[in-house]
Amino acid sequence: MSAASCLLTEDQFLCSICLDVFTDPVSTPCGHNFCKACITQHWNVNVQTQCPNCKEVFSSRPELRVNTFISEMAAQFRQSAQQKASSSSSEQQESKPGEVPCDVCTGTKLKALKSCLSFRTLNTAPPTKDWTGVRVSPPSHEGTVVRAVNQLEETLSKHMKKLLTEVELKRVQQSAVDVTLDPDTAHPDLILSDDGKQVHDSDVTKNLPDNPERFNDCVYVLSKQSFSSGRFYFEVQVEGKTQWDLGVARESINRKGDITPTPQEGYWTIWLRNENEYKALAGPSVRLSLKSQPQKVGVFVDYEEGLVSFYDVKSAALIYSFTGCCFTEKLYPVFSPSLNYGGKNSAPLIISPVNHTE
Repeated sequence: MSAASCLLTEDQFLCSICLDVFTDPVSTPCGHNFCKACITQHWNVNVQTQCPNCKEVFSSRPELRVNTFISEMAAQFRQSAQQKASSSSSEQQESKPGEVPCDVCTGTKLKALKSCLSFRTLNTAPPTKDWTGVRVSPPSHEGTVVRAVNQLEETLSKHMKKLLTEVELKRVQQSAVDVTLDPDTAHPDLILSDDGKQVHDSDVTKNLPDNPERFNDCVYVLSKQSFSSGRFYFEVQVEGKTQWDLGVARESINRKGDITPTPQEGYWTIWLRNENEYKALAGPSVRLSLKSQPQKVGVFVDYEEGLVSFYDVKSAALIYSFTGCCFTEKLYPVFSPSLNYGGKNSAPLIISPVNHTE
């Protein structure tokens, strides 16, 4: 640790808010470090919760944890600076009776040191030498240590970000609700299980009454339950599917004919197409780059906050969040297993019980 601290500059130990050496350094989810008091005060006086450095916006205030690595490095740097200051002060002492005063000092005559007594010799211009052909290479171990420190800090930042997401997922899972599918809204091609927890496309259109609640073109189905306040969360198993749509929709959505599922039309959804193409239908849509294919998707809504978030439950990773939504109507969970495609996408969507320890 001491070797690493020698290679780092003072700027790397400074908080970008107070411009002083870190005190109780903490890391944000985006990997930047600040004094705990500084970033807390910054967020207290700003409406939007974002990183002061990279401007990444967080949907909710992240839980801050002390970055022990940076804390130890900053403490060592501070101690080293104090020792240097103390050493410099002790060397500069006024000369006393019986001691040789410095002949070079222009102000208070300090005690002459060896460097003072040899000043004239040292001050003589040295003979010149052509250094253009000389190359200076730093010891190889310095670069190795710097790379190791950078890699360690990057690893710690990623680990901290994952821990914060895991904590966030466990928090939203506390808002779990029981959701069942409403057959009166289901497209005639869809097959619902008796318990209302599963749905898949049959490739066969049933002869059903075209009531106002039913989708007659898009293979969608809503839940029986609606929500007009507070928070709610549910999970859906999507394993084995090549296409699906998931999210929430307001009560007054158009259910007849072709539908464009965007927030402007009352839909807040994400979808999978062609086995590995994920998009958030934000109008315009946003392509999502996921590290792994979700087997189970969690959907969280905070009605008053205007927030809709999607999680990969197994990896405890945030997939996407709609923020700043304005909800004024009842919201219904919405599901689409998409078309069957001759059995290639025959696996059902399954509304799963929430396992808080998963």
